[in-house]
Amino acid sequence: MSHIALCVRFTLREGAGEAFDELVREAAAAVRAHEPGTLVYACCEVEGAPNQRLFYELYADRAAFDEHARQPHVRHFLRECEKYAESTLIERLRPYAGKYPAQGE
Repeated sequence: MSHIALCVRFTLREGAGEAFDELVREAAAAVRAHEPGTLVYACCEVEGAPNQRLFYELYADRAAFDEHARQPHVRHFLRECEKYAESTLIERLRPYAGKYPAQGE
């Protein structure tokens, strides 16, 4: 399996949730519209932790992951999120079993 996945946890500055969430909505819309190789781009609030956001990202392969990183909307998101996040934890994952959406869904 050549999928690539990330789990990213953002800890937001106090009061930054609304602005961060709007930035996420914009980025997610662009990912859906322009990135067929990004199979999952799930952005979640963390129950009981109002200043935490968790992303799960699944890419078809290394080329899709690299293409995601080059996108203007992703670069914009990464620059802007620095205003709202006080810390970011990125974990690179190696999927090996499970149920995954077909590419392009």
